[in-house]
This record gives sequence, C-alpha cells and structure tokens, in this order.
Amino acid sequence: MTIRVLIADDQELVRAGFRKLLVAEAGITVVGEAADGGQAVALATRLAPDVVLMDIRMPRMDGLEATRRLTGSTAVQVLILTTYDLDEYVFEALRAGASGFLLKDSPPDTLIAGIGTVARGDALLAPSVTRRLIAEFARRPPPGSRPVLPELSPRETEVLIQLARGLSNREIARKLYLGEATIKSHVGSILAKTGCRDRVQAVVAAYEAGLVQPGHNN
Repeated sequence: MTIRVLIADDQELVRAGFRKLLVAEAGITVVGEAADGGQAVALATRLAPDVVLMDIRMPRMDGLEATRRLTGSTAVQVLILTTYDLDEYVFEALRAGASGFLLKDSPPDTLIAGIGTVARGDALLAPSVTRRLIAEFARRPPPGSRPVLPELSPRETEVLIQLARGLSNREIARKLYLGEATIKSHVGSILAKTGCRDRVQAVVAAYEAGLVQPGHNN
C-alpha cells in the first residue's frame, strides 16, 4: 500500500527537503505541496492524500484552521510539524483533530515512521513533548465547567487513563496484564462512546474532563 502525502509549509526550502526525503522512501508518494493553509485545504480536498504534513505558522490561513477544516470534512490524517516543542498552537491543533505532531528536526526515520502511524489511523502520543503539551493545557483549562465523559466501564476508564499517559497498546497491555487485542477492543469502544475521531482526541477529552491530572501517575 502506497501512502499519499501532501506537504504544507510556507518555506519552499523546507518543502523541498521533506519532498526529497519522502520520494526516496518506498511506499510513500508525495502528491502535492501547499504554501499556506488555504492551499492545503484546497489541494487535500482535490487530491485526497492519506496524510497531510502540516506546518502551524503559515500566512493567510494557519495550520490550525486548515487542520480544523480538513478533519471536519475529510478522512485525511493530519500530522503537525513544528519548530517549537512547546508551540502554543500545537495543542489546539490536536484538539482540532490532528493525529499528532513531530518536531521538524526529528530524525528521518522518526518522520517516516510517524507518517505510517497516522496513515494507519493511530496517533503519535508517545513523545515526551506531547506529554508536556497536554500537561501544560491541563494546568490552564478553558473557562467554564469541565465537560463530562460518557459512562465508561471501569476497564475502559483504566485504559483511557493509560492512553493519556502516552502509552501504546502494547505498553498498556503489559501494564494491565491483558492482550493487545483486548486493549485495541477497549480503545475502539472508548472512541465509539466518546465520539472521538482518534486516540488523540480521546486523550484531550480525558484531560479536559479532569479524569487525569498532570504530574500524577495513575
């Protein structure tokens, strides 16, 4: 299976660098490039890539708004690429439906693996920077009452807590002494009950509802 990728970044040299890296990789095809969020939305709608590599800070329409529009109307997976590991907009992009993010200076193998991960419908939650972003947001929750999660079984709640800690299915299975297939089933049930698009949004929901708190090991 070939993964179709669209690159969205306002810097031509950055786009060229990513293209050079990706075209040399078997199983990945670069279907287009966009210099701003508006172009990314238009091209993704027309070309239907599997994954959009999305920069955050772009002119005219930034990556946050582009991500919101794409995840709200298409099945495309968005992988955020940023220069800053604590970019204030990155968490908002996750809330908007992005499947995760990587730093632009990540090793090539990490980028390739990340594209494959989000193309499969999984999410990038393991990097420590992601955990710091979630923790930072949890320390400064939005005003108003916290949203209420739908009723989950005790086991589903336990699995969601571990998801929020950045654990993979394999790591959760090992921690809870269950099989990976069982964990995958629980994750599917969690997504169905919460109405979340993917694991990232489920984690966001867990933090926003106060199910987990930064700095605590549940």
